[in-house]
Amino acid sequence: MEMTAPQLLKNNRLNDGDIDTAVPTQKTQIHWKEFVCGGGSAFCNIIISYPLNKLIFRQMMHGVEATFALNQLQKEGLGYLYRGMLPPLMQRTLSMSIMFGAYDECLRPLSNNELNPYVAKSIAGIVAGCFEATLMPFERIQTLLIHPKYHKEFKNTAHAASHIAKHCGIREFYRGLVPILLRNGPSNAMFFIIRDEVKEKLPKQDLLLYTTLQNFIAGAAIGAFLSTLFYPLNVIKIAMQCELSVPHRTILYEFKYILRKRGSNFVNFYHGALLNISRAFLSWGIINASYEILRKILY
Repeated sequence: MEMTAPQLLKNNRLNDGDIDTAVPTQKTQIHWKEFVCGGGSAFCNIIISYPLNKLIFRQMMHGVEATFALNQLQKEGLGYLYRGMLPPLMQRTLSMSIMFGAYDECLRPLSNNELNPYVAKSIAGIVAGCFEATLMPFERIQTLLIHPKYHKEFKNTAHAASHIAKHCGIREFYRGLVPILLRNGPSNAMFFIIRDEVKEKLPKQDLLLYTTLQNFIAGAAIGAFLSTLFYPLNVIKIAMQCELSVPHRTILYEFKYILRKRGSNFVNFYHGALLNISRAFLSWGIINASYEILRKILY
């Protein structure tokens, strides 16, 4: 039976001799494996590196040396060492899941449209960073729980969250949003661009042990570099989030305030930077290595 062109289009079929070939229809698919790989790598990282993160936080907050911050933690005891871990565990797991997953979802259509790869990776990284910022209430609560001033005021994560929601409003959860946006987007874009460049130039390894070690070192070096580059923004963010139920201050005001407080010397913004490099080296090494291992398993 002969069919007209409109009928062919309507039935989504092309006749080729005696064979009917269905015209494929495009479907939007979420590549969930990238989300799982990112989240799983962050989970491993937080469990291992949380005590070191807490030590660096104290240095950022008070502008003190490592020995002084370590003495503070020792006096508080082991019971407070992992206090406040739940928010970063949830936040970093979800954040890394979004970082890798959203980056991949955004990069695919950009690459398919033959956009310049560096431009595409930059856009995808910034978009992923903005999505990550939606999870900043976890960072906000973690800051309050770690701060010794609030040890007696808040029992746990749920107590702190309910207190903020009841007495301060939703806006209080997003105190310090601007430095987080300025940190997340550019650092994500730079991470993925540098990581891909390094990955192409490194020699291929046959053994899983050597491949994992190579991925650890590559991720560690990139993470340490970017963490140091954006360290002052983290200092400003923490200074903002240590306050509760006070007027919100701009990032410029906070920068000038911290600068005056630390002797008008910009170098003093980098108190804790050496430990931060160690922490970032360990954290991003674990993240990159475990991410690649999970990719091998899932793919």
